[in-house]
This record gives sequence, structure tokens and C-alpha cells, in this order.
Amino acid sequence: MNRVIVCGVLLVSVFAATSWASVGGGDITYSLAGASNVTYSHDLHVIKHKLKCAECHYRLYTTVAQRKDVTMAQMQKGQSCGACHNGQAAFDVKGNNCNKCHP
Repeated sequence: MNRVIVCGVLLVSVFAATSWASVGGGDITYSLAGASNVTYSHDLHVIKHKLKCAECHYRLYTTVAQRKDVTMAQMQKGQSCGACHNGQAAFDVKGNNCNKCHP
């Protein structure tokens, strides 16, 4: 009986740990007219760069249903991706960095 309880506790612990460790959102691909698609990776930003969800949601970004398109000119003025990709916090959206987002 004790073995069953221990196994049950271990399974619940493993399930809980993997649930807490997962990052929501996955990859989001933006299809663009006149430029190659951009794929935003939640894993890259949240896991690798250790950003918190609240750093972008809902300050810079809203839900998928509320999403608005943002131009490169707007990003260069600090909106959307440009809030961090300004050459200080992260690589700049200006200049020769196009291929970092538009492969």
C-alpha cells in the first residue's frame, strides 16, 4: 500500500513540475506582405532570455483576438518589438538586423 502511495505522489510531482515548466504560447508566425514571415518564439524569449510573461503581456501585447499589425516604422519608434529591440535591451530593429527576424 505504501508503495502505491509513493508512486502516486511521484507521478503527481512529475506532472506538476512539467506543467509549471512549460511555456505557453509556442511559436507565432506572422505572415507579411512584401517581406518574409516572422516567427516569434516564446521559448527563446521566456526560457533563454528569462523574460517574464508580464513584461510583454498585456503591456505591449494583448490577446490574439485583440492583436493589431504594427509597421517597422512604429517598431523603430519603440512600439511592439521595438520596445526591447532598440539596440540597448536587445538587437535593434533598425539597420542591418533584418535577417534576424525575416529569414
